[in-house]
Amino acid sequence: MSPLAVARAEIVVDLAAIRHNVRVLRELVSTGSTGEQVQMMAVVKADGYGHGLVASARAAREAGAAWIGVATLDEALELRAAGDTGRLLCWLTVPGEDYLPALEADVDVTAWSTTELAEIAAAAAALGRPVRVQLKVDTGLSRGGAPRCTWADVLAAARAGEDEGLWRITGIWSHLACSDEPDHPANAAQERRFVEALAAAEQAGLVPEVRHLANSAAAILRPSSRFDLVRCGIACYGLDPAPGVTPDLGLVPAMTARATLALVKDIAAGDGVSYGHTWVADRPTTVGLVPVGYGDGVPRQASNIAAVSVAGNRRPVRGRICMDQFVVDLGGAEQGDPPTAGDDVVLFGAGRDGEPTAQDWAEACGTISYEIVTRIGGRMTRRYVDSGLDSPGRPL
Repeated sequence: MSPLAVARAEIVVDLAAIRHNVRVLRELVSTGSTGEQVQMMAVVKADGYGHGLVASARAAREAGAAWIGVATLDEALELRAAGDTGRLLCWLTVPGEDYLPALEADVDVTAWSTTELAEIAAAAAALGRPVRVQLKVDTGLSRGGAPRCTWADVLAAARAGEDEGLWRITGIWSHLACSDEPDHPANAAQERRFVEALAAAEQAGLVPEVRHLANSAAAILRPSSRFDLVRCGIACYGLDPAPGVTPDLGLVPAMTARATLALVKDIAAGDGVSYGHTWVADRPTTVGLVPVGYGDGVPRQASNIAAVSVAGNRRPVRGRICMDQFVVDLGGAEQGDPPTAGDDVVLFGAGRDGEPTAQDWAEACGTISYEIVTRIGGRMTRRYVDSGLDSPGRPL
C-alpha cells in the first residue's frame, strides 16, 4: 500500500513548484515592451486559488515576488497576521466595510468611486497618518473599476485627498477581459483606454508608483500590457492561463488531488452504476469507489466524462458523481489483476506520470482550470510538500 494511503482524501501542494513558477514568470516579464523594468505581483486570493493563502504567499515571496495581491480585506489581514510585511494590494470591498485594520496594517487598498474614497478618508483620518490607495478604472471589462464617465471626479477626489495628507495614490490599474485570446480586439482597445486613464491621472497631478493592467495571460502573451507591474495568478500555480495559446514555459502544476480507494467490487453486464443508472456496464467488469464527491468540490459535470489515475493507470468515471463518492471502472478480468481497496487514486496532478491534470478535468466539465483547483477541498485535508524541484541542478 502506498504510504500516502493513510489519508481518505487530500490535496497535496508542492511549494517548490510555486517558487519555480514565480521565478520563471519573473524572468519572463522583467522588462516591458520598451525595455522598462517590470515588477511582479503574485495573486493569492481565494485561499491561494485553492493552494493555501499563507503558504502560497510565502512561497511567492521566497521566489522574489515584490507584491502580493488578494481580493478581500480579510485575506489581506490574514496575511499580515501570518507575518507578511511586504507590499500587499487588496481590491474588493463593499459599502460600509471597515478599512481601518487593513490601513493600519499598511495594506494598499483599492477605490473606484468617490464613495469608496470618502470611506477610506474617514478611516485614514481616524488612523492619523497617510495611507496607501490605488485607483481601479474600468477600461472595458464592465466589472469593478471606475466607469469612464466618472474618471474625472474620482481622479479629482484622489488628488484632493493627497493634498489633504490623507493618502498617497500608489497605483492606477485595470483588468483585461480577453487576455486569453491575444488577437481579440478588446485587448488593444483596453490598452488604449488605460493609457488615456493614465494621462488623465497625470493631468490631475497624480504620480502613481505602479501602473498595472496585465494578468497571467497578458503578462506572458502581450508585453505591451506589462507597464510597471504584472499580476500573475493562475500561472503561479503552474496552470495555463490560455490553453492552446501559451508557449511552453516549463511551469509545473503545484496541486495534486488524491484519495484512497475505498472499495473494489465486480459487477455484471447490465448492472447500472450510481444514481439514475446513467452508465450501464456492457460487460462484466470491476469498479472502484473513490471517497470524495461534489461535497468536496469534485464537479458533478464530470460524471461519465472525466478520468482518474488508480495505481498508476487512467480509469474512467462511471455514473453520476455523488456528494461523497464516485465510481470508476477498473476494467474486467481481461485487464489483469485489478487494483485493491487502499490503493492510491489521483484525481489530477502535474501530469508527469500520466495522471489527469486540472486542465483535463476542466475540459471534461466545460470550464477552466481556475474553477477546478479553487473548488476542490471540502472535507479533504491539505498537505504541503517541498520537492526541491526549484533547486539548482535538480531536473524539472
